[in-house]
Amino acid sequence: MNNWTIAEAAQQLHDKKISAQELTEQYLKEIKASDLNAFITVDETGALKQAEQADELIAKQQAQSLTGIPMGIKDAIVTANLQTTSASKILEGFIPPYNATVIDRLRAQGVVILGKNNLDEFAMGASTENSAYGVVKNPIDINRVPGGSSGGSAAAVAANLCVGSLGSDTGGSIRQPAGFCGITGFKPTYGRVSRYGLIAMASSLDQIGPLAKTAQDAKIIFETITGHDKKDATSSVDALPKARSIKGLTIGLPKEFFDTEGLDPRIKKSVESSLKILTDIGCKTKPISLPTAPFSLAIYYIISPVEVASNMGRYDGIKYGQSVTQNVKKLADVYSQTRARYLGSEVKRRIILGSYASSAGYYDAYYGKAEEARRAVVADFNMAFKDVDLIAGPTSPTLPFKIGERSSDPLQMYLSDIYTVPVNIAGLPGISIPSEAVDQLPVGLQLIGPRDSDLTVLEAAIQFQNNSDFHHAKY
Repeated sequence: MNNWTIAEAAQQLHDKKISAQELTEQYLKEIKASDLNAFITVDETGALKQAEQADELIAKQQAQSLTGIPMGIKDAIVTANLQTTSASKILEGFIPPYNATVIDRLRAQGVVILGKNNLDEFAMGASTENSAYGVVKNPIDINRVPGGSSGGSAAAVAANLCVGSLGSDTGGSIRQPAGFCGITGFKPTYGRVSRYGLIAMASSLDQIGPLAKTAQDAKIIFETITGHDKKDATSSVDALPKARSIKGLTIGLPKEFFDTEGLDPRIKKSVESSLKILTDIGCKTKPISLPTAPFSLAIYYIISPVEVASNMGRYDGIKYGQSVTQNVKKLADVYSQTRARYLGSEVKRRIILGSYASSAGYYDAYYGKAEEARRAVVADFNMAFKDVDLIAGPTSPTLPFKIGERSSDPLQMYLSDIYTVPVNIAGLPGISIPSEAVDQLPVGLQLIGPRDSDLTVLEAAIQFQNNSDFHHAKY
């Protein structure tokens, strides 16, 4: 039962072979028995009530594609009347008074929300080792990280603790953990899913998206949460173009993704082998170049910390969250002591980096130059998409690494996102799907499309999975 996809679970519910309450009870039982630390908060009472309501909709034949489907939610997405911490002690006990737009859209379909998935604190990390609520373990090998920052979401889906989950992706935080856990993770075009109610990390880069067992499941979730939202000024207004036929599509293979120092040769071989599946179903491949792509990581680690420093200013110990009020003489002491006590080291590191890069005398030299370089990355992708329809490559240069292996070396940790960051810099849609395993560990194949080609990217991934069984691998 716990291996069901969304479509399979929905069919079982529709045929009355199982009730939403029975399905929910089973997942809650699995969560209780798990030691992966994939959830920060489990809402047993709320989930069972939602399941009861879902059963009523099914009985009235008013069920939709996600009615009664148990899902997890990354704990950086606010949920009314349910603790939202963003994996930080500074928000411990915080109960939001409203839902994120994506939560309202899921609830409108009758989704059962099991609880809130663990993550790197404020989504800052690539391993989910930075959570104030403990490290998340990879279900394929509990000595390894699940990736990050949506590591709890990816681990929960991979371990069958939920059917799907919502994550957020600022520099690869959906795709990289999907790759590390052997599941599917989709980052939509910037603006195609409302960010209203997402606890902001870097506002020009953040995007909510699904983590699921299959690309078909990811599509079902995406189609539920996408659409214009007047509460988000960056939300796209235009209708999303339909998917193009996969046959005849040209897939670009950037040399910067395949011939780079640090890429595990076994991953390169796996991805190249998987690409043959796409050519077998009618796609063509073509070598291309994205000259500025290797600079994306440097661009990201200037733009992102500057936006982090700005967004983190709201955590002052006054309006909400934890606060230090003992032995303070002035208001500034509340700010500084609250942040010193309740924020983790990676969050502090990025605030300091961002404050420095945006300070007087350095803004033009750092942030201004980074924005200029960002436009060059966008131009490179635009040029490439004149000759190709999609771009493919590895999701990560390495296999899932051991817990603690990179925690003392931030630069090595940041390199985990070298292939995913360019997609956020340019605001493009990207998906990670399982490729051929290496030494019983998962490998992610990343497909990237031009802006607003979300449905074509998803269709390519669906067709790939219809013609392969890597997403069914038993590690």
